[in-house]
Amino acid sequence: MGMWILFINIFTFTVYFAGKYSASALQDVTTDLFGSENHGTVAAFGDFNSDKQTDIFIIREQSELVIFLADLKAPYFKPKVHITKNDFNFIITGVVPGDYDGDSQMDVLLTVQLKTKATSDTRVFVFWGNNQTLVGRFDGFINEILLRSFNGDMIPDIFGVSADFSTEVCFLTGRNAVWQPALSSPVKIRIPHSNAFIDLNKDFTDGNFTKTQAGSIPENVKKVGQSSFVDFNGDGFQDHLLPVCLDDACHRSAIYLSKPGEPEWVPVLTDFQRRETLWGFVPRQTTPAAGELHNPITLHLGDYNMDGFPDALVILRNTSGSGQQAFLLENVLCNNASCKDVGRMFRVHWDQSDLGAIPGAAVATFFDIYEDGILDMIVLSKEEGKEGFAIHALKNNFEADAYFVKVIVLSGLCSNDCPGNPFGVNQPGPYVSYTTVDSNGYLKNASAGQLSQSAHLSLQLPYTVLGLGRSANFLDHLYVGIPRPLGDKDVRKQEWTAIIPNSQLIVIPYPHNEPRSWSAKLYLTPSNIVLLTAIALIGVCVFILVIIGILHWQEKKADDREKRQEAHRFHFDAM
Repeated sequence: MGMWILFINIFTFTVYFAGKYSASALQDVTTDLFGSENHGTVAAFGDFNSDKQTDIFIIREQSELVIFLADLKAPYFKPKVHITKNDFNFIITGVVPGDYDGDSQMDVLLTVQLKTKATSDTRVFVFWGNNQTLVGRFDGFINEILLRSFNGDMIPDIFGVSADFSTEVCFLTGRNAVWQPALSSPVKIRIPHSNAFIDLNKDFTDGNFTKTQAGSIPENVKKVGQSSFVDFNGDGFQDHLLPVCLDDACHRSAIYLSKPGEPEWVPVLTDFQRRETLWGFVPRQTTPAAGELHNPITLHLGDYNMDGFPDALVILRNTSGSGQQAFLLENVLCNNASCKDVGRMFRVHWDQSDLGAIPGAAVATFFDIYEDGILDMIVLSKEEGKEGFAIHALKNNFEADAYFVKVIVLSGLCSNDCPGNPFGVNQPGPYVSYTTVDSNGYLKNASAGQLSQSAHLSLQLPYTVLGLGRSANFLDHLYVGIPRPLGDKDVRKQEWTAIIPNSQLIVIPYPHNEPRSWSAKLYLTPSNIVLLTAIALIGVCVFILVIIGILHWQEKKADDREKRQEAHRFHFDAM
């Protein structure tokens, strides 16, 4: 009985240790990642050199782009590629990596504006990846652009609005610019816009969401931020999240949600009060100074705790002071009547000390630093008296018994014969969803779009990370769909079954019109839970061996004692 009590105590201690480990806070790993190069504006993510490691694109001095390539040795991101041009009289406002000419090599598209004007037209440059040349293509857009595959060939095309408010699309296949009208009638699109290329009706074919000037917004809203699209409540459909200000000074802020096909706006966060301090969103400047980057109120989304419901990072400012910080918004169960129709809501993590230790935060986003499927954080902060931003990297030490699946959908323009790259380039447009049964036997759904938005430093990741919660079961069904040409009625969708949790799936949709021929490469990502389980198992085995050894030793002593007593016994029968 005493042995079992001791075993239970050891097991309880192991579980407690694992829990303490998993609940640890964020860890600052800036020096490990960048060394002394942690300055600039993080603008995009992508695998530039095709080594299956995500690289970071950073703007410096407003007119230079530096690509930090991932490395296996510290610092883990090193500045290797510099993109600039002599007498470059522009500031870079956006960076969008992708394959624009269909050669399966990653190119880099830059949106720029004149340094001398704060609201000049947008011009586009393309840095071709295979010959490392920067080429000026065209100008005349009055807003940031959206990338989407209009003709379903998985090569991103450029969608924008010209000066006469007509929408145009530019195809760059073969590096020859071909212009066509995009929409049948002129529309007046908001500046800044929230255009997206996302599947809103779950038919695995992305549609174009365009926010126009007369679009429906919640009542009593004075300022509108950038729309985001995410499966907020785990029903498999993409929901529309909208951060807003209820007054001109943004002293009263809120986040609203609209479900596909429904006109109602549901508040999912209205409480920005922390003790005696009221926080609110940082409004976009109406007339920013020339040469300064200016972005709308933006939610950067990601599943921080892998529970299957996306969380958010946002910048808030003290309405009674001048300080602003980055905050984590956790997706939790709804606890009030206003959000009961959705079932979920955001809750601000006020006591996240690691984020609060970064003063003057301007941008915060998620990023899988160590390619382990756990979303870490990157924060840009503005230091007084200095130009540019300082970059902070925070490792997410969350290690609870939760699981994930990480999916990367490539262009599928080729399979095993791609020039210099055996796979391809991840492109905007793919849609990923799964259905499975959780540990309680209930059906669980989740979905996400890959690179659905590209404007205003959206900082979307070139892959999707879907949390599975605490269910260690195989993923029952994983679906991947890609855009199809206009008029084509055959849905381009493929299903994979029995996907192992904590794995990375690279999908190659080649050829596009034959989903059954698509291939997928599965890479396992062992987590620290496996290590802790192994340690606990080894500890139990060692404990049992010690008990067996002690019992064996006691039995041997008893045998020796009995033999000695037998040797000294007086045998009367011998007399």
